[in-house]
Amino acid sequence: MNFRIVSYILGWVLIIEGAFLLLPCLVGCIYGESAAMAYLLGALLCALVGTPFILKKPKNMVFFVKEGFVTVALCWIVLSLFGSFPFMLSGEIPHFVDALFETVSGFTTTGSSILSDVEALSHASLFWRSFTHWIGGMGVLVFLLAILPLAGGSQVHLMRAESPGPSVEKLVPKTRYTALILYALYIVLTIVEFLLLLIGKMPAFDALLTTLGTAGTGGFSFKNDGMASYSPYVQWVTSIFMVLFGVNFNVYFLLLIRKWKQALKCEELRVYFGIVLAATALIVCNIHTAGASIGTEIRDAFFQVASIITTTGYATADFDLWPTFSKVILVLLMMVGACAGSTGGGIKVSRMMILAKRAKQEMRRYLHPNRVTKIRLEGKVLDSEIIHTTSAFLVTYVFLFAAAVLLISVEGHDTTTCFTAVAATINNIGPGLSMVGPTQNFGFFSSFSKIILIFNMLVGRLELFPMLLLFNPRVWFERKRKVKA
Repeated sequence: MNFRIVSYILGWVLIIEGAFLLLPCLVGCIYGESAAMAYLLGALLCALVGTPFILKKPKNMVFFVKEGFVTVALCWIVLSLFGSFPFMLSGEIPHFVDALFETVSGFTTTGSSILSDVEALSHASLFWRSFTHWIGGMGVLVFLLAILPLAGGSQVHLMRAESPGPSVEKLVPKTRYTALILYALYIVLTIVEFLLLLIGKMPAFDALLTTLGTAGTGGFSFKNDGMASYSPYVQWVTSIFMVLFGVNFNVYFLLLIRKWKQALKCEELRVYFGIVLAATALIVCNIHTAGASIGTEIRDAFFQVASIITTTGYATADFDLWPTFSKVILVLLMMVGACAGSTGGGIKVSRMMILAKRAKQEMRRYLHPNRVTKIRLEGKVLDSEIIHTTSAFLVTYVFLFAAAVLLISVEGHDTTTCFTAVAATINNIGPGLSMVGPTQNFGFFSSFSKIILIFNMLVGRLELFPMLLLFNPRVWFERKRKVKA
């Protein structure tokens, strides 16, 4: 283990977070809030702790898969710990576990909250909550790769550990330029949505927070009624951009370089849009009542489908009151998630496609034992490694999901609450059903259950294995193999 390069990157992550914390400090100063001082102290603390680690550049800048996964996991833990301090210093979320829950929920773009009255927060804290979504959406280490040169082959290990999906492809030969392109696309889409919301006469501060939450597919609400009080125009714009941010960013790159046919032929994209449209149609048919406005029902159904499948978590209606059929559809969408290579969470559409094709291949094998069949995705034959890692991901996901439900059920809450609380956190969605529905919060859970849910959010955002590797003793204590004479 190259501990020196790991600590070097951790130091840079703290320096970057310190710079980011100056933004809510500025917001607090603009609104004349005392909370600004808490964010200034948080920034100084990050700089104070991070600076010693970056003063001396490591001689060996090369690291491998193990270092990449461990570095990413540690960076997200450190990022969350230091990001929670301003909440405690300002006194707005004084309890450590609650502050950590809120911060992890922000960085992992989950959007689950322990707050019952979010409007009581200062503008500085409201901004920081939503800004953590934007940071976590594309990934802080992807941002780091764009500004910090590392040894050539090492960069891709960080990107693979942090980027969602069964496989990560470089858009251009150099990983650093790939990171720059991804963030450029991310920023452009963010600006476009912000301007469109302003055109809809949404207050500038509200438009900024909505855009940050949509871009990162996080969905922290800054109003107690969610998005219900905003105009249909604002809700439609937000819905459309939630869907757009759930698309694989490789598609936008193909459109940028004018490879229109290749972009539109994306198999995952077609399945993703198909799921969104089918789920919307089914829910509209299920919730439609005589005399109700069909336009409102379509808007609410599309908004919630877009919000859940992209794991954003915004709400315009209390879908916990919808018929059981519609709620089951939403729970299934929680599991599916958005596209690989997007800012969304969940298992991912591409993984679902691989698993479905693997099942189809197995059935064909039973019918024709001697027939050799290959699984193709996006016109390419998938190698056995991707199929193996996808199967391993699903098995691990099921075990972690079941264990988390079992652990938090000790408190005695109803099955729906426990099941959807885990589904909402491990898939980075936000709201669940029953006691964790769109009009409720996670504040009633004990500190023990909150820690379990915090772990769920982190392990879900980092695609399980980077976080799990931290608990493997072999990562930290390498055994020297005896060489036989």
